[in-house]
Amino acid sequence: MSNSSAESPVDTKNPKVPAHSGPDDADRKDAESLLQEIEILKVNNENMRAKLLEASMLANSYLEESGKLKKQIEQLTRPPLFIASVMEVEKDMALIRQHGNNQEVVTKIPPHFQGEIQAGMRVCVNAAFSIVSIISRAADVRAQVMELINSPGIDYDMIGGLDDVLKEVIESVELPLTEPELFERIGIEPPTGVLLYGAPGTGKTLIAKAVASRAQATFIRMSGSDLIQKFVGEGARLVKDVFQMARDKSPSILFIDEIDAVGGMRTHDGTTGSAEVNRTMLQLLAEMDGFDATKNVKIIAATNRIDLLDPALLRPGRFDRVIEVPLPDEKGRMEIFRIHTRKMKLAPDVDFEKIAKMTNALSGADIKVITKEAGMFVLRRRGTEITMKDINDAYEKVVSEEENNTPHGMFV
Repeated sequence: MSNSSAESPVDTKNPKVPAHSGPDDADRKDAESLLQEIEILKVNNENMRAKLLEASMLANSYLEESGKLKKQIEQLTRPPLFIASVMEVEKDMALIRQHGNNQEVVTKIPPHFQGEIQAGMRVCVNAAFSIVSIISRAADVRAQVMELINSPGIDYDMIGGLDDVLKEVIESVELPLTEPELFERIGIEPPTGVLLYGAPGTGKTLIAKAVASRAQATFIRMSGSDLIQKFVGEGARLVKDVFQMARDKSPSILFIDEIDAVGGMRTHDGTTGSAEVNRTMLQLLAEMDGFDATKNVKIIAATNRIDLLDPALLRPGRFDRVIEVPLPDEKGRMEIFRIHTRKMKLAPDVDFEKIAKMTNALSGADIKVITKEAGMFVLRRRGTEITMKDINDAYEKVVSEEENNTPHGMFV
């Protein structure tokens, strides 16, 4: 009886499980609950980190936006500056003239600008006429487009039948740029400008490019029609910018094609258009007068109608040399045909003397078109060489187009 009463009680619902669990089971349950809580805390921690990162990014964006707004407020509340031109500079003092009211004031040059301020510069000044900054000289974008950084790859051997013209142009333009000591030795000033005139297609532009290439000079090409602008004063400003760019890029050759578009005889019909053309013309004359013949800048102009030019443009001192570029003679036409066919494969029956006689009164550009058309005839029949018949057919085509006044791709 005593042994049976000493046995541990049994759970009546589940006789196999003791009524009271041991200490190991309780510890295991506590550990599992703690692990679950730790996992929950880790997830909450990661969520908090993500929210904190998002809040930090928003704070940075707000700070950037706040900085931009502060800068805008500073710019809006900052007192305006005035533009002035520096008239004279002496030691640490400068005489400036404010634009608009032409008021002249002597002001002290700030220490960090001393040595940089020069007469002719534009500067920004405040209400106390203190120099705040230097304004760089702005050039018209249209003027910059006219510049060819590299010299044109054209040489004198690409020009035929113009030996006398080339000799005069070389003496007037190339020698002053490449050998100025020759003029100093004799004691004469080189010509300032050269005007080439003649029929379309005679090679005026080609001559200017060849001289620029041989002289290793910057070639700046503009057309007279480019200088005629819509708004008042724009044409004169463009002329000024182009001439200043030619000075800055020296040695340079400034080539003005079709100068009769802006340099015609001055008339006034009461319209703003004619007044603007005259104003641009006057600026062109003023810029040419301001050129020093001994500097490394030369002007070449070309026109088909020299009879339309204003006498003020033709006087000595502006265009010292006026050179006619004539139509090529028989010998010149033969040279031009040889130049344009030097890379072509010619048949034995091609006779240059006969071609030169046949093309009387044609320009160099016409001859170039004839050689191209002859090549196209060979291309159509899938041939390998140009025959005399191809050249005759090309000549007939070009002449018939000229008679009918239809364009055939000639160069002017």
